[in-house]
Amino acid sequence: MTQASKAPMADVRGRTAFITGGANGIGLGIARALVRAGTNVVIADIRQDALAAAKADLAADAQVETVQLDVTDRAAFARAADAAEARFGKIHMLIGNAGVGVMGPVLDARFDDWDWGMGVNLGGVINGLVTILPRIKAHGEGGQIVTTSSQSALIPISYSAIYTAAKAAVLGISEAIRGELAAENIGVSAFMPGPVQSNIAHSGELRPAEYREDSGYRAREEELEKRPVSPLWMSADEVGERVLAGICANDLYILTHPEFADGMRTRFDAILASMPHETVNQDRAKEIGFLLSNPVFDAQLAQRSARETVDS
Repeated sequence: MTQASKAPMADVRGRTAFITGGANGIGLGIARALVRAGTNVVIADIRQDALAAAKADLAADAQVETVQLDVTDRAAFARAADAAEARFGKIHMLIGNAGVGVMGPVLDARFDDWDWGMGVNLGGVINGLVTILPRIKAHGEGGQIVTTSSQSALIPISYSAIYTAAKAAVLGISEAIRGELAAENIGVSAFMPGPVQSNIAHSGELRPAEYREDSGYRAREEELEKRPVSPLWMSADEVGERVLAGICANDLYILTHPEFADGMRTRFDAILASMPHETVNQDRAKEIGFLLSNPVFDAQLAQRSARETVDS
């Protein structure tokens, strides 16, 4: 198995995971799956009441620590990481899951909408990497980075410019760091869920005062809060088990909904169809540092193919 595909966290028992946005929805589903698998879990969330409810829900005091955290606050992130290490000694898995659903017409978007949406959905992931990744490298026991992107990073939809911009960036970061962190025995997974039963429609309730004055989305956010969650959306517990499986296998991509396969194929085919129909200049390709294949993606394809062969 290549460096890019080996699984540093194939066995998560006794390891420690730090989950942002972990007090409900997808984050709590991931926490439940990890606790069942024997992992120590640090749940970080901006809502203290949600943290208390999550800890009561898990009922595993020996394995669970909670810490209040606004992921855009870098000093607070460092303090939260210190608290996690004080409780469990080391952090092995960083699951950058905190996110807000900033949705609306791009013509209505104001600076407050862009700044808040990008600050949480992209900035929160960056703050986690800068704060916790060096700590994982320092203990030398390997680790896993999981970034919550979205299916919208692969199939963008209208009225999601801010959300999609952040989630596409998170996907790009994950792909870019996968190869270089493999040498440190740290795996990287980009998690791209489709619709999940969560509280993301209530994101507007969390919008800080400084991002409310010049927002074009407040009325829309208040309307979205009234909409019920569809029973057809995937449960957070099912999603959590899929993330756990992806961690244990060190999957580069963790997807949830096969219903999106045709749409993804249409997009990828459209991209390939736009490629100039010219012979590749091999000397130029070597000069700019790219070969006709990418070892990170090749390893992921080989790993998936081997798993499907075993399953069949």
